[in-house]
Amino acid sequence: MNLNYESMSYSIRFPRRHDRPNKNGQYAVRLCVTKNSLRKYISLGIFADPEHWDEANEIFKIYRNLKGERQKAENEQRKNDNALLDKYKVRARDIIARFEIDGIDWTLSQFEDAFWNKTRQDKFEAYFESVINTLRETNHLGNAQCHSDTLRILRKYDRKLGERLFSDIDLRYIRGFDKFLQKRRNRANTRRYYMKTVRSVLNKAIAEGVAPQSTYPFGKGKYEVDSLKEVTAKRYLSPEYLDKIKNWHSDDPKIEYSRLLFLFSYYCYGISFVDMAQLSAKNIKRIEDGDYIVYVRQKIRNLKEAKPIAIKISPEIKELIGTLRASHYTLAEYLLPVISSADLSGEPLRKHIAACYNRYQRGLFKLAKEIGITDIRLTTYVSRHTFAMTLQRNSIPREIISQMMGHSDMQTTRVYLDSFDNTVIDEAAKVL
Repeated sequence: MNLNYESMSYSIRFPRRHDRPNKNGQYAVRLCVTKNSLRKYISLGIFADPEHWDEANEIFKIYRNLKGERQKAENEQRKNDNALLDKYKVRARDIIARFEIDGIDWTLSQFEDAFWNKTRQDKFEAYFESVINTLRETNHLGNAQCHSDTLRILRKYDRKLGERLFSDIDLRYIRGFDKFLQKRRNRANTRRYYMKTVRSVLNKAIAEGVAPQSTYPFGKGKYEVDSLKEVTAKRYLSPEYLDKIKNWHSDDPKIEYSRLLFLFSYYCYGISFVDMAQLSAKNIKRIEDGDYIVYVRQKIRNLKEAKPIAIKISPEIKELIGTLRASHYTLAEYLLPVISSADLSGEPLRKHIAACYNRYQRGLFKLAKEIGITDIRLTTYVSRHTFAMTLQRNSIPREIISQMMGHSDMQTTRVYLDSFDNTVIDEAAKVL
């Protein structure tokens, strides 16, 4: 009864479950198809009593010379079930033979569809959308947005994306997508952003047995995503400009609001906008010598090695919180007056924060113009970069900078700091 194709790295079996009996104490017999170490179980609606099941040959035991009518009827049913298993065996063998003749590097899902005579084939776009929905349902909203951005640009590239099978997303397709991005004048890091997402979706689909490995377009000798990685120059403020922002006061409430938030981010170790927007009283902790803001970065909160950042509330931070709360309405559950709509969560909250972020950025743009900062575009990231550069200029060890910035490893910090300009190196060279 056991049909194996070891040399072709796939097999077909009919094992009996050993857990989850039905109400009659019987266990399901399922079709198990294995290919390239991936496995799929297909329910057949057949159940077996352990005492009447031949584990070695994966068939029902058939008895002779039974006398009772009930025993004879049950024995007849087992014969019928064996005949049905034989039928399923032939069907499975024919399906695989047809795949081989047609030269199809079939997936487990394709096998199941063919086994039940389904016409559906695994579509790339539909699977991509299901990944996005799962990310949203599990509250991985940033990652969901990244996938949505990529799917949106893929649809612009390929009007027939909805018809594409996974096997269509091959090396030629990816190279064409890259040319499309280059024609749009997307920089290398932007192209890498999209390609990493496509790669992630394909990796997930292959792991689930939905997509074939043979047409996988990424990796050595194919399209290498990491070759797109470029170190971007980090924008940070000079000490003179930083002092100017600290001592400035704008008569425009919107500009002043952005200035205060920028300084709050700077004094709070370069905290991101999305993180400071969601700070609440729960993030204030009493630790030994004072009050601290303790939080885990949204960007890495789902990583096992993610550690909380503890920021001691300095006089500057305390004053900024007081000024912001005094001049703007603040919802009771939040520390800062950023989120202005109550009871938001999930995707609505993400969109609301994004809208607040855009207003904050417009305020920073106007602040730079008002102060006279012309050689750098003032953005929320500049506060983080300026914080890191200020520490490095003052010879703070990188291990400490790494911990304060909430980086998951030192390599991230090295890449981050090494991408600043040569000012520090030039100063060091003066001692030679």
